[in-house]
Amino acid sequence: MSTIDMKSVGLNESFIQEARLYSKWKIGRISSQSKDLYKVITEWGELTAEVSGKFRFGVQTSADYPAVGDFVLLSEPDNRIDHATIHHVLRRKSVFTRKAAGTANDVQVIAANIDTVFICMALNNDFNLRRLERYLSIAWDSGATPVIVLTKSDLCEAIQARLDEVSSVAIGVDVVVTSGLSEDGYLVVKAYMVPGKTFVLIGSSGVGKSTLTNRLLASSIMETNETRNDDKGKHTTTSRELFVLLEGGVIIDTPGMRELGIESADLSKSFSDIEELASQCKFSDCSHGSEPKCAVQEGIRDGKLSPERLASYLKLKKEAQYEGLTSRQIETEKLNRMFAGAGGMRSAKKFIKSTKKK
Repeated sequence: MSTIDMKSVGLNESFIQEARLYSKWKIGRISSQSKDLYKVITEWGELTAEVSGKFRFGVQTSADYPAVGDFVLLSEPDNRIDHATIHHVLRRKSVFTRKAAGTANDVQVIAANIDTVFICMALNNDFNLRRLERYLSIAWDSGATPVIVLTKSDLCEAIQARLDEVSSVAIGVDVVVTSGLSEDGYLVVKAYMVPGKTFVLIGSSGVGKSTLTNRLLASSIMETNETRNDDKGKHTTTSRELFVLLEGGVIIDTPGMRELGIESADLSKSFSDIEELASQCKFSDCSHGSEPKCAVQEGIRDGKLSPERLASYLKLKKEAQYEGLTSRQIETEKLNRMFAGAGGMRSAKKFIKSTKKK
């Protein structure tokens, strides 16, 4: 029976060392999930698996469950009818998450143990700098390295102007341009692919992620759709799935995400220009509004910074600060900010008492 080289699909010494603590189980990597069942790549092939009862009992949040890209420890089934059993998820070296839709505190894991995040954005009607800033902030926070992939260049007549706009917000990030119509339009992305590494494609629905995945895999595994009459893409991918590249390494395709709730974000990298200006403000707690000698506002007046970018920064900063809090905790945090400074807590308590009397 042929075996799979697990190192070619991302297994490294760190995972191996941790797995030695549980020598009775084998290492596998989650390639897809369908409700409570998982597809797992192992050295002896791909298996269908489910978590053990003990694992399920110990779970505290949905993010603790195995996700696509996770390395897990599992036991083989006793026969061909039963499923393999997942007992443990190895420590993630990186994880791309977002706030789960319709919940107050839950987190959805998009992909785990990734090395490079390809942020795909079409150069047609999907082009949106504010959304790109959001993706970059979360990508940096994941622990992986972001690369911006501008797709559908054949539908854009002002590519250089778009590149200039992207460069103004993508500080220190590689930017590449692709076209689904060109047979070799994917090669600029393929140049990043190296054996043993993990890559994930994220972006809005219909930006061409599945088309790009098919090119990279030299196949038509992922279904693709034509664009709508309004030049916006149709949704194709409905679940996250990990694919093994012929040259080694793996790529994860994800469903389109037009709305991306922030659980945590690294604004110091995605907004390094604003952070640098903010360090020059007269007051360390400057809100970058009407305070005197605000270096950020001076940057706007000098044309170094756009008001829209500052507004995006402040919005994401507030969202990341309040994410995961209950409504009461959010109100408390707002009051603390309102009455920040000397005697602030006493003033906040007085304010709360006065509102209760009314």
